[in-house]
Amino acid sequence: MAITLCTLFLLISFLAIGQTEEPLADQWEYIGIAVEEPGYTIWGSSPILGMDGKVHLFVARWPCELNVDPGWRTHSEIAHYVGDTPEGPFVFSEVAIKGDIEKEANDKTVIPTAQKVKSNKGYAPHNPAIYKVDGLYALFYIVNDGIEEHPSNQYICMATSKSLNGPWEKAGEDGVVLRPSSNTDHWSHKASNGVNNPAFLKRQDGGYFLYYKSEKARMGVAIAEQLQGPYVQMPFPVTQNDRNIEDGYAFMYNDRFALLTTDNHGMIEAGGGIVWTSKDGIHFDSYEKGYHRINAYTKVDMDQITVIYGPKNRDYAKFERPQLLLEDGKIQYMYVASGSNIYGEDCTVSYVLKFKDAAR
Repeated sequence: MAITLCTLFLLISFLAIGQTEEPLADQWEYIGIAVEEPGYTIWGSSPILGMDGKVHLFVARWPCELNVDPGWRTHSEIAHYVGDTPEGPFVFSEVAIKGDIEKEANDKTVIPTAQKVKSNKGYAPHNPAIYKVDGLYALFYIVNDGIEEHPSNQYICMATSKSLNGPWEKAGEDGVVLRPSSNTDHWSHKASNGVNNPAFLKRQDGGYFLYYKSEKARMGVAIAEQLQGPYVQMPFPVTQNDRNIEDGYAFMYNDRFALLTTDNHGMIEAGGGIVWTSKDGIHFDSYEKGYHRINAYTKVDMDQITVIYGPKNRDYAKFERPQLLLEDGKIQYMYVASGSNIYGEDCTVSYVLKFKDAAR
């Protein structure tokens, strides 16, 4: 029997409806090392496309001899690297944000006495996240006020500049934009890990959303009417995960608010990533795998890698601190840290992966 045009149209429509988009985790192509700096531990690399057409990375780093811990909480600084293309090579430009520790000690191997007492100084700027907002560059990062009460004394700061090369002007009181809530009914009040791992998003309909990790490794949000704040915390977390996640990156994805996080202990797959989505940016009610383990994207000889941070006896290597390069709101690349150097070197590096469908 001949197929009528109407039947053919209905069949095509049915097939189109039945098709599913390729999961985000399957959309990444491993490129290689983004930043490698002799003598330094390299962690989060936050990218942005500059007016010069180059890609600028803001990177947490500290002397490799201090190991990941305690190095990241005592000597981390935020360094600026520049590359002609998103795939690099990236060349060191300058240190954008230093901690107050630099003013008190020159010995890299010793934790200064000032670090052992509670202080209002911002030590060890870490986990940078860079954005272009309202004609300014906004650089968010975390600090702590001494190791004695760490990690409960972590908080979030911001600095702004008209240029990616600085100078950087700290917001408010020495840069501070968010601390754990003073409201005893709020979920982040006296949080065991403070507030950390900032991710930022300006809503098209107005308002500034600052996402963060806090108690029980869940994500929360604070909302402001102005970039500089004040940021008012929602009294509840925006994710309801029952296992640890962290390192959220906020962006719009398929017309929904999205948070790309780690999957530390296997909500889907331990060592992978999760992309959480929400209609309103406040209730993230669905999630799927955001990226796989390193081993899924490139050949890794687990007998030859150097595990600098994390368990040494597992059969996979994991990415951490995912940060996306967007152009006109479209995903282009992902930059990630890892506690494992898959090439067997002594210090950590950051890696870069390309998004296969950049037109999405």
